[in-house]
Amino acid sequence: MGMVTKSTGSWYEVDAGHGQVLKCRLRGKIRLDDAGKTNPVAVGDHVMVHLDDHEEAVITEILPRTNHIIRKATNLSRQQHVLAANIDQVMIVASLSRPKISPGFIDRYLVTTEAYGIHSILVLNKLDQWSAQEVEQANELRSIYTNAGYSVFCTSAIRGDGLDSVRDHLSSKITLISGFSGVGKSSLLNKLFGHLNLKTGEVSQFSRKGTHTTTFAQMFTPEPDLRIIDTPGIKEWGLADISGYELGHHFPEFRSYLPQCHFNTCTHAHEPQCAVREAVEGGKIPRQRYKSYLSMLLNEDNRA
Repeated sequence: MGMVTKSTGSWYEVDAGHGQVLKCRLRGKIRLDDAGKTNPVAVGDHVMVHLDDHEEAVITEILPRTNHIIRKATNLSRQQHVLAANIDQVMIVASLSRPKISPGFIDRYLVTTEAYGIHSILVLNKLDQWSAQEVEQANELRSIYTNAGYSVFCTSAIRGDGLDSVRDHLSSKITLISGFSGVGKSSLLNKLFGHLNLKTGEVSQFSRKGTHTTTFAQMFTPEPDLRIIDTPGIKEWGLADISGYELGHHFPEFRSYLPQCHFNTCTHAHEPQCAVREAVEGGKIPRQRYKSYLSMLLNEDNRA
């Protein structure tokens, strides 16, 4: 038995303990049994491994998960991609510009973590590059997400601002690190844990988007009680297995108002006597978050 620490899609590295790392392939039956997933085995999975007749290590069984985080696969609306399994929290890293922040992407990610019962924190990186207008924008975003119950940190991988607070939140946990390409995930991790030496990339001056420096998911153990899972930059996020009726329950700031709606089946989009809409109009729920909710509710693709 061991834990999957690296996934390239074809091969997996499994930490079998006592310093032994096995390079494994996946038994075909597992892939066939989970054909709806692009990757039946994910980093963080606990698996059973045995040596076949050719002395190659083969993953024969995936042990039950405590949780996992999943999204619709890009350009494959019927398939899903498991980012990681058996994690304690997700750290979403964003930049205000280069690449430009996408609150819709963040909100879809947060809805997914809420749906799977996984704690999330938000990191706004590259504060050393912020203009006065962007400082104001960051303060507004921090207020919105803090009031929703999320921890928000403003950091600089160059100067080291905010890193002590981030490190405290990573301690004694398994954390999935995620975000757009170019937001500075690798630079942030290198600053936090200098010996990782992760490859970093530049943001394109033409597209204002980042280049992929992480090409596959991989778990690192920079400190004895701390594990992080670094993932490739994500371009879009599609919600998986979340119905329109459930959606409002995954917005923490909506929850206290849901029982007050006149209709049990209220979608909070057009029904009369909707407590959620009244809270939005009264300034108790941020209009930006409500607009994200409507976008997810009305967009069949549920992708941003």
